[in-house]
Amino acid sequence: QVQLVESGGGLVQAGGSLRLSCAASGTIFSISAMGWYRQAPGEQRDLVATITAGGSTNYAESAKGRFTISRDNAKNTVYLQMNSLKPEDTAVYYCNADVVRIGKVFSGPQNYWGQGTQVAVSS
Repeated sequence: QVQLVESGGGLVQAGGSLRLSCAASGTIFSISAMGWYRQAPGEQRDLVATITAGGSTNYAESAKGRFTISRDNAKNTVYLQMNSLKPEDTAVYYCNADVVRIGKVFSGPQNYWGQGTQVAVSS
């Protein structure tokens, strides 16, 4: 099996910063895309940022210029540095990864989600 475990959420004042981490573990052969999504109460889950194994990144408009996604392939970990946080950034942040599992290489990647970490930004 594969597990994604997020950490780094919390309560911060507007203008502050947080760094989220997500570590993947289990029967991992390789990980292609990794990303962060967020879901506010009553809203759908939306893309925040994604990063490929080669380091190519993609950001939601709301994240551009404030958030930076990065990854450590050796540690199967993805990070999200969030600066200049706003109250509207308040949400549960979920990690996502496309994982090729050991013993299932010819099945292609499977998509996994973490359990989520709460980010709350006060005004």
